Amino acid sequence: MGRRFAIPLIAAALAGLWGTGLALLHWQGSSSLLDRLEAPLIDLRFLLQGPRQAPDEITILAIDDRTVQQVGAYPLPRATMAQLVSNVGRMQPKVVALDILFVDPGPTEGDLALATALGETRSVLAAAGLFERNAQHSSSPAPPASDDFPTVQRLLLPIETLAHVSALGVVNIATDPSGVPRHIPLLVRSGSQIIPSFPLRSVSIATARDPALREDEVAIGNVTTSTDGGYTLPLRFYGPAGTIRTISASDVLNGQAGEDAFRDRIVVIGATVTGGGDAFPTPFDPILPGVEVLATAMAHLMQGDGLVHDSNVRLVGGSVAIVLPIMFVLLLAWHRSVWGFAIITVVITAWIGVTFAAFTQGIWLSASLPLLAALPPAMLFGAAELWLDRRRADRLSLQSRTLRRFQPPSLTKRLAEDPAFLMKPVRQKAAVIFIDLSGFTGLSELLPLDETREMLRGFHALVDQEAVRHQGIVASFMGDGAMILFGLPDSSPEDACHAVEACVGLCWQTETWMTQLPEAIASQLGFKIGAHFGEIIASRLGGDSHQHITAIGDTVNVASRLMEVAASHEADVAFSDDLHRAAGAACSVFESGLLEGTFAAAIRGRTGSIPIWLWRRARAVAHTRSGSGERHRSPF
Repeated sequence: MGRRFAIPLIAAALAGLWGTGLALLHWQGSSSLLDRLEAPLIDLRFLLQGPRQAPDEITILAIDDRTVQQVGAYPLPRATMAQLVSNVGRMQPKVVALDILFVDPGPTEGDLALATALGETRSVLAAAGLFERNAQHSSSPAPPASDDFPTVQRLLLPIETLAHVSALGVVNIATDPSGVPRHIPLLVRSGSQIIPSFPLRSVSIATARDPALREDEVAIGNVTTSTDGGYTLPLRFYGPAGTIRTISASDVLNGQAGEDAFRDRIVVIGATVTGGGDAFPTPFDPILPGVEVLATAMAHLMQGDGLVHDSNVRLVGGSVAIVLPIMFVLLLAWHRSVWGFAIITVVITAWIGVTFAAFTQGIWLSASLPLLAALPPAMLFGAAELWLDRRRADRLSLQSRTLRRFQPPSLTKRLAEDPAFLMKPVRQKAAVIFIDLSGFTGLSELLPLDETREMLRGFHALVDQEAVRHQGIVASFMGDGAMILFGLPDSSPEDACHAVEACVGLCWQTETWMTQLPEAIASQLGFKIGAHFGEIIASRLGGDSHQHITAIGDTVNVASRLMEVAASHEADVAFSDDLHRAAGAACSVFESGLLEGTFAAAIRGRTGSIPIWLWRRARAVAHTRSGSGERHRSPF
């Protein structure tokens, strides 16, 4: 019993350790495997939720194909950029944020014109950090594994002419392994400096409020936005490209843009021209302009409607990742049927449903973490349990097959169906046959033990075969003899007839078996059969450690003594008149031999006598007849 519970408990503990390890990695944000598994699941939640209405406080001014075609050059000349900023500035936006890197000087006149335009309005210019993590994607840092800020290896700044008239913000976007933007680092470290991100600096200038950093959140004015580790902002996309209001820069250059789209709003200027600007795949759009990704982050900071993926949310996911594998293992240990797997399926489905419901409220619960924590241990434990069950089943099957050899098949089946069978003795009518080899005891003194065993094995096999063939059971083998019962486990009107048929069959089969023995052995062997029909007491006998089913009573004793009667009259079978009458006229198998009846015979150890019948095989008739040519036939 102890081992039975110890194995599931050990497996549950190991499953809990596995879940705890994954939960710690999730807490630290340092598992690329979890990120890869979570990416398609969160994208699916975006798609199921569908696009959302974007805030009205932000306008994207797109340097698109139409603008480039109108101007005739890309990148736009600095003088054209100056005109664009001036035109927007006159419409009184809260801030003009340029998602364009001016790291190289242009014509002096153009740079001065752009500097003048930027100085006439509140503006933010883009800076970019190069990260050591991956040279090819150095501008896309991974979310930090702790509350420390991402550290840039080198910072790309605007030229001095522009930088001294405008605020700066880092435009780096953190993507997952598939390239989908997931976070915006709100602060980056460059040497001893902490530099705000492009969205954070733009919103701070637009609201004229400095950001306040708190645990797992940043507050700008009265708007608080949840952050992830290292003050990174999880992105909650509004929809495909253009969901955030987007106006072509050509309309502003031509004076065709309405002022309402710019007044008192954050205006983000960025490139959407084909092949000219950065773009990212998102759940809603395979090509979302980078300027719209940054504008999405600004909208979160303005509205506080970003995804919540803070330490509390991670704690919930980590706790579930620890509990689920333990629960699944214990559930499989308790109930490995279809119900057990059904409950696991319901729990998994429920968790996925919870993550989706939470996502609609802006809470990013990890769907992959609990599944990765729970399913492998459950599958391994389930497979191990199924393998052990298969081994147990094979072992029990072997034991069952072995034990069936110690009990007749009919009794084995009955005991399996009714373990209490014959716990209380039962009185019933039954036919009893005894068969015994003559001369075997003396012969066994001369033969080697192996030959003696093989002889008995062959004799027992034919007795068992004939008993089963005639619907009887061998109650016991007694050395060179056997007791056969007809009427167990259930009595039948045909029991007596079956017993008579079995007597004849045993005679012929035993004779055939003896002819196959060496002549020196066969000449010393004979056999005798006694059979009777009457009331017996069937019950279990033995102690607590071992029991066997047998029959007792006068009927059994008489059947055993009738073997002596058969031997004293040199007959093959001696059976009682009670068996003869119970078998009835329909049982005519005795026609294959000589039937002599009926006469009274004394039974040793029993007062009085009983009427009996004798039967000899047909080949013996020639030696017993005296030439009259008369042959006795069975009255059946």
